[in-house]
Amino acid sequence: MAFDAIERESMEYDVLIVGAGPAGLGAAIRLKQLAAETGREISVAVLEKGSEVGAHILSGAVIDPRALDELLPEWRDEGAPLVDKVRTDRFMVLGPAGSMTLPQFPMPDLLKNHGNYIGSLGALCNWLAGRAEALGVEIYPGFAAAAVVHDEAGRVKGVQVGDMGVGRDGKPKPDFTPGINIFAKYTLVAEGVRGSLAKQLIRRFKLDEGREPQKYGIGLKEVWRVPAANHRPGLVQHTFGWPLDNRTGGGSFIYHYGDNLVSVGFVVHLNYRNPYLSPFDEFQRFKTHPDVSRYLLGGERLSYGARAITEGGLQSVPKLTFPGGALIGCSAGFVNVPRIKGSHNAMKTGMLAAEAAFAAIGEGRAQDELAGYEEAYKASWVAQELRLVRNVKPLWSKYGTTLGIMLGGLDMWTTSLLGGTSIFGTLKHGKTDAASTEPAAKHKPIEYPRPDGVLTFDKLSSVFLSNTNHAEDQPCHLTLADPTIPIRINLPEYAEPARLYCPAGVYEVLTDADGANPRFQINAQNCVHCKTCDIKDPSQNITWVTPQGGEGPIYQGM
Repeated sequence: MAFDAIERESMEYDVLIVGAGPAGLGAAIRLKQLAAETGREISVAVLEKGSEVGAHILSGAVIDPRALDELLPEWRDEGAPLVDKVRTDRFMVLGPAGSMTLPQFPMPDLLKNHGNYIGSLGALCNWLAGRAEALGVEIYPGFAAAAVVHDEAGRVKGVQVGDMGVGRDGKPKPDFTPGINIFAKYTLVAEGVRGSLAKQLIRRFKLDEGREPQKYGIGLKEVWRVPAANHRPGLVQHTFGWPLDNRTGGGSFIYHYGDNLVSVGFVVHLNYRNPYLSPFDEFQRFKTHPDVSRYLLGGERLSYGARAITEGGLQSVPKLTFPGGALIGCSAGFVNVPRIKGSHNAMKTGMLAAEAAFAAIGEGRAQDELAGYEEAYKASWVAQELRLVRNVKPLWSKYGTTLGIMLGGLDMWTTSLLGGTSIFGTLKHGKTDAASTEPAAKHKPIEYPRPDGVLTFDKLSSVFLSNTNHAEDQPCHLTLADPTIPIRINLPEYAEPARLYCPAGVYEVLTDADGANPRFQINAQNCVHCKTCDIKDPSQNITWVTPQGGEGPIYQGM
């Protein structure tokens, strides 16, 4: 069967939003608020590839409530699942066995967390979805947007929902159900980091022309329930240093909240050089440090997950609009790297895009460019915040952790005092994270300790906690442009780093008993949708596409 010849049913809305994260839900709620304020009708639909809203959401999360205060000023009194305020803010440098706590007073105000809340971004998104539906937004969880639909002029007309019931051989199974087309006057893409549709749109419309390459990190997170004696309600602890070397960027977070809950996480910047490095195993090793283990010992690990993080900042934000829609939230990349925060910026950009779309529809427009959104972003506090920290990432990358962070701190101070003008100007990122990977011959393999099952664990038991599931009889959603590259190029030149950078055991190099006949195996059913392979593969041979709707992780409390 030729899938492009299938006659598909269609639905039409004024605004279609792809992704039910903080950006998408912020946009949906704002559209309905504007409709209520003006007495106009507007139809809004949200597609969410996860089985439920929040199932694919993973964040630290210490949440800056600035955007939420603007969107729903009464949220504190209306049952929002954010109740734990930050009480203690700690920043530490770790060594192999010891640590140094940095004083708070010289820290730029932007890095201080008082006034923020600790919680689960997934739970918050689930609550926001309820608010959106109460306003009349139609939300469709389990529906993955698989392709962009263009009209005859090349403008974005909407999206095609992925087909269900396609076998591994690419042929329809007896339960085959074709995905419908959903059309809209404007389509807002809020897929999150390295979204498959956003990637296509950026390439087709050259939205990244004149911008720096987007930079990324991988964030790994576990939620623990710890003994009451170990719990410090409201404690926010960030660290950098061990177990990463000075040339490898990254850091950690530990957040205490709720009923003896602790979120512990680790971020590795994906421009690391050593192909033998395993972010997952660095995370496990990190938990053995005395300043971390003292909180976790005697506790129970409840959840695990991983997700890529945008780190390019101001220099890497692409053009936000295209004919027929716009990129919002992490699809464009608004994370503040030194704060390790982006949900407030994502939500605000969703609100700005909603306001631009609502105004355009009120003027009788459709499927043109929402220039008002781009202008509003540039004048917003989101752009102002990113401008203040724009050089932190390139300074860190160029000078290493110790000197880079010192220079980044100096730059944040002076840039703030000088009203956005930096003594460094605006630095560039240079090459992509994939191009940063060096040949294996320049590095030594890293020997990681075996997991002890108490503080440290293996990948497969961790994936089990993520509740990840994919039907095995379907096309692999991790596609190779050239199936020979993993063994022909990546293995001899880079020791095939996919088997190490993947935090879910998706990629393996198998051999015969004598070590001969190496072959590349993809365990797609383990995939937690972190997108690291799409970003870090040195040959840029792997493309992540959406599997069947509703599949992937089902995160709890992440």
